[in-house]
Amino acid sequence: MSQALILYTTPLCPSCDALKRLLVSEGLAFEIKDLLIDEQAATLVESKGIRTAPALGIDGEIYAGEELRPDRLVELLYP
Repeated sequence: MSQALILYTTPLCPSCDALKRLLVSEGLAFEIKDLLIDEQAATLVESKGIRTAPALGIDGEIYAGEELRPDRLVELLYP
């Protein structure tokens, strides 16, 4: 697996923490960007029409909301 993964999060976000735990349990390397601190990351995510956290960047594409359901996430992470 050589996908570049970026987890876009906000503090005190249970869904963000759950996704982080899942990625760790899968042994996947990922970068974390806090949307409240990283203005550039926040602008990028918002430019994609995403207004919720978490969001997950996979090789330059950003997914959020229903796209991060467990069944869909498996398809995204292991194409």
